Amino acid sequence: MSTRVLIVDDQAMVRAGFAALLAAQDDLEVVGEATDGVEGVELVRRTRPDVVLMDVRMPRMDGLEATRRILDSPALEQRPRVLMLTTFDLDDYVYEALRAGASGFLLKDAPPDDLIAAVRVVAAGDALLAPSVTRRLIADFAQQQPRGRPALRLNALTERETEVLALVARGCSNAEIAETLVLAEQTVKTHVSRVFGKLDLRDRAQAVVFAYESGLVTPGG
Repeated sequence: MSTRVLIVDDQAMVRAGFAALLAAQDDLEVVGEATDGVEGVELVRRTRPDVVLMDVRMPRMDGLEATRRILDSPALEQRPRVLMLTTFDLDDYVYEALRAGASGFLLKDAPPDDLIAAVRVVAAGDALLAPSVTRRLIADFAQQQPRGRPALRLNALTERETEVLALVARGCSNAEIAETLVLAEQTVKTHVSRVFGKLDLRDRAQAVVFAYESGLVTPGG
């Protein structure tokens, strides 16, 4: 079954390039293109994509507000994953996009293979999309946030779940976590799923943010 992708960007050349690249993949299907956040929100409701490639800066409605509206929409039974596209490796909007629920980030000038891989990874939801810019953004974002209420929610986790969350926040895959904790990979998947459920997290990107905000993991630690 193909992964359905919606492209939201105000530059026609960018949309055309991404669309051609993704459409050439057997497992990816471009279901629509939007020129700004307003169109993007509407097309998400109509096309029900699995992944939205969302530009950060656009007229009428930027990618941040569009991401909020898409991921908070009660009209969507299954919300798409949002992959933010940015021209700058440090963009203030991206910090807030993390809080809004974006699943990953990619520079617009990234190699084609990176874009294709990013869409697949985000669609799978089982790994954090972590090019160098993402880890830096998350670390910088976390340093700006006050510690507080998120730490209290850690009490809902078992000791093992807390260990798993800390490793997720450091960018470890399920296989790497399994090796570190000497567990079966399926057991790790179960722990990750329980962590997401207890903390009401959509995916690993939100788990990373939570771990930093709660103080469980510190930048550079």
